[in-house]
Amino acid sequence: MSTTRFLVRKDDLSSTQLRTADDERLADGQVRVRIDRFALTSNNITYAAFGDSMSYWQFFPTGEEGWGIIPVWGFATVVHSLHPGVAVGERLYGYFPMASGSVLTPKRVSPGMLSEGSAHRAALPAVYNQYFRCKSDPLYTADTEDVQALLRPLYITSWLIDDFLDDNDFFGARPGAVLLSSASSKTAYGTAFQLAQREGIQVTGLTSAANKAFCESLGCYHRVLAYDELDQVPADTPCVYVDFAGNGELRRAIHTRFTQLRHSAVIGGTHVEQLAPSGTAKELPGPRATFFFAPAQIKKRVGEWGEEAFGQRLAQAWRSFTGRVMDAKTPWLRVEHHDGDAAVQAAYAEVLAGKGDPRVGHVLSFRPA
Repeated sequence: MSTTRFLVRKDDLSSTQLRTADDERLADGQVRVRIDRFALTSNNITYAAFGDSMSYWQFFPTGEEGWGIIPVWGFATVVHSLHPGVAVGERLYGYFPMASGSVLTPKRVSPGMLSEGSAHRAALPAVYNQYFRCKSDPLYTADTEDVQALLRPLYITSWLIDDFLDDNDFFGARPGAVLLSSASSKTAYGTAFQLAQREGIQVTGLTSAANKAFCESLGCYHRVLAYDELDQVPADTPCVYVDFAGNGELRRAIHTRFTQLRHSAVIGGTHVEQLAPSGTAKELPGPRATFFFAPAQIKKRVGEWGEEAFGQRLAQAWRSFTGRVMDAKTPWLRVEHHDGDAAVQAAYAEVLAGKGDPRVGHVLSFRPA
């Protein structure tokens, strides 16, 4: 058997190559999985954009200088197992390389999940090393795998952003406003969906003029503005900025305009060509722009609530969100499948360019349709 991997240049994300190589023998305790489907969204571009600073490139090393593999979320089937607790044919959900297959070294195996125990991943955040066993996963249903691949990791981030802000009483900006850039992105509107349920918070979406109508149609933003319409929000509004775009000029404009900006959270980098240069955050007026690290909030809440209660709260919120997203009359999302090497490459180029239809979610597979 062989495995195809999708490699990108770390310093030029538009430069890519496909590499296919024969599979090596498994070691005792390892399992090989076939990656059946995975989502590709602006969130994955964020992984690449922050690959060095946030260690995302370290999960799936290529062994080739300057080249990396972008992590993706999706579903895989165990095709070979030398681990007594993991059976061939078992289905897993988790964090995989952008490839046709992968090898896992399960370290801790429970009825609900297994943890990846490879030495090179030992110091990386535990949340990315957990693989859920679909047969006992409370969020899993067989007929919604596409939606899970597309939205589950993004929504968990959204849910945690909302919880983090509420946990900190919106840093003194309640009553006030939360400004969300890249408002048409799935993580942004998942966050807006949660924030809209909070008392005293006006949720303002910032987006391109082309995506303004789409964002308004979602019904989760109290107000949607194009990026050049910032002046419609009073400069003395107590506010929090949640930055999904990473656009340096936009961040500076917000920090400069809003005299009562109480917190500035950096989430992603959907505007790859306009990312704020490293080190510029400390040069801005107002609060220091701070990267939001979801695993830290997970650790805090699991410690406070317990793992079971954390899972129950998340599952309840997830069902509410996906019910709205997949509403039969007015769905927020339409899934498109891209199967085969050429289709994967084309879908990646579209997502990287940021010019796709925000109503569309891309689900990929290296296997031909």
